[in-house]
Amino acid sequence: MFNLRNLRLMLSNLPGWRTNRHILVFESDDWGSIRMPSKETFNSLVNKGLPLSLGDSGPYNLYDTVANPEDLSGLFEVLSNVKDHYGNPCAFTAISVAANPDFERIKNGDFENYYYEPFTVTLRRYYGNNDSFELWKEGIRNKLFVPQFHGREHLNVSEWMRALKRGDRETHLAFEHGMWGFPNKPYNGSSVSYQAAFDFYDPEDLAVHDKIIADGLNLFESIFGYRAVFFVPPNGYLHDSLYKAASENGIRYLFASRFHSTPAGYGKINKSIHFIGQRNKLGQRFIIRNCFFEPCMKGKDWVNSCLNDIDMAFRWNKPAIISSHRVNYIGALDPGNRENGLSQLKQLLKEVVSRWPDVEFMTSAELGDLIQKSN
Repeated sequence: MFNLRNLRLMLSNLPGWRTNRHILVFESDDWGSIRMPSKETFNSLVNKGLPLSLGDSGPYNLYDTVANPEDLSGLFEVLSNVKDHYGNPCAFTAISVAANPDFERIKNGDFENYYYEPFTVTLRRYYGNNDSFELWKEGIRNKLFVPQFHGREHLNVSEWMRALKRGDRETHLAFEHGMWGFPNKPYNGSSVSYQAAFDFYDPEDLAVHDKIIADGLNLFESIFGYRAVFFVPPNGYLHDSLYKAASENGIRYLFASRFHSTPAGYGKINKSIHFIGQRNKLGQRFIIRNCFFEPCMKGKDWVNSCLNDIDMAFRWNKPAIISSHRVNYIGALDPGNRENGLSQLKQLLKEVVSRWPDVEFMTSAELGDLIQKSN
């Protein structure tokens, strides 16, 4: 059916790298990061007036938290039961953080300095054993769940620490409950979201971001035993000057949206157009998502919408690169959310292999390597 959305999809798939192969990549953001610690935390903060349900934050604060063993087992079962024509299961490229704030040390230091804990420590704090991370490793071994880099934290450390130091009430209220992911209010000209790790108002923050990228990539390697090669910045924001730190620490492939916004400081934004396979000055390639699957967001037929996105990508000889956040598959706060997400994921994947029997499931790194070798 011809409509404005399909026209936009067609136009967005025109430039860039092409292939006549039906390649499908599933990119899923936010793994490892804290969002909402518990239902009790949500209810307590709402009762105290924290705006948790505003805008896009609503579904995340209702459903999203650190994945427990049941979340991972359910996801892996769905992925392993659908094979491409080479016999490979669908693989999630799990866009993952390496750390979360160490709330106790920050508080004990009177909010003067920032400290973090590896996300594996966060897992043990939440669930009391190593079962969750053992499942991460099992997913990696079976190529069902392959982590790549989402930043050291899904947190703008500089913006958050400034708010804590000045005693911002809402920020401290969330801090006392072990979270930060609410729509924070603008302050002194800055409207940087705490979730946007590499956004900035004052360009002096770029030096901090540079160090965080290098430190985070080293921590990622120490946790997983391999260096990340693909980087998806939280909320998409990353200044061009930070490509160098990423490149020097192993990043060959970068996320960007088709019509991309880059922070320029003091509230200014630079706009640019990106396309799949495009190189920057350092030779890093951009990987552009052209399909979307977010079944936790109500009011839309996500299976058919995503199938339409995939069809449009394949018609224009592009790989189908699906954006889908962790929140869709998490049931630790609401088991019904996990059941809904996994049920729709199962429908989607079964329909994909039925419509395109020659489909090839790849990770983002494998796609990047293919693009790099082809031209």
